[in-house]
Amino acid sequence: MEPFASAREPEPADTIRRIGIKLAALAQDGLTFATNEYDEERYRQVRGLAAELMSALSGRSADELTVELGRDSGYATPKIDVRGVIFDEQERVLLMREKADGCWSLPGGWADPGDSPSAAVTREILEETGYHSSPVKLISCWDRELQHHPPPLPVHVYKLFFLCRGHDAVQPPAALETLAVGWFGLDELPPLSVGRVNQRQLQRALAHHRDPTLPTEFD
Repeated sequence: MEPFASAREPEPADTIRRIGIKLAALAQDGLTFATNEYDEERYRQVRGLAAELMSALSGRSADELTVELGRDSGYATPKIDVRGVIFDEQERVLLMREKADGCWSLPGGWADPGDSPSAAVTREILEETGYHSSPVKLISCWDRELQHHPPPLPVHVYKLFFLCRGHDAVQPPAALETLAVGWFGLDELPPLSVGRVNQRQLQRALAHHRDPTLPTEFD
């Protein structure tokens, strides 16, 4: 296997976008703790400026982004995306085909409040592939920004990848999000849903499958 290549250095647009996300978080925090209508109005203006900044970079309308940013409330924290990786005896990885874009991804999604990370990932694997599983180890906790997944999102996301072990029990996957399920070698991957997973991450997951003593990766 080729040596692990680190994620590329951030470009100026990435830095500007991170500033926009931080401004949006400050606005959300301000609206949460503001004590008068004048401060509330100022924080709404900050949120609008953050939306305009991200709009200039993404091409999405500032109004659409303002609405999206306004859906969250309370103290702003990163969202958690969990992904489950299962390999078989031939080192093929279990993937599911997303209805959203027709491409293939590791099963996973947003962690729900009340779930532990391991419970969240095993639930996602079961719902999206039909495979019962148990977590073996946390492969990585990656910052989506530093992994440079397209498209840019108006929120900050941490991506948790878990190496899991599949069990014999299999049931039909939920039809809501999954078009198909399959096992693939890393040299024969189908088109990936690169907003969710990329080939470099799958290569790192295979390295952890081969050597579970490797340390958890952070960035």
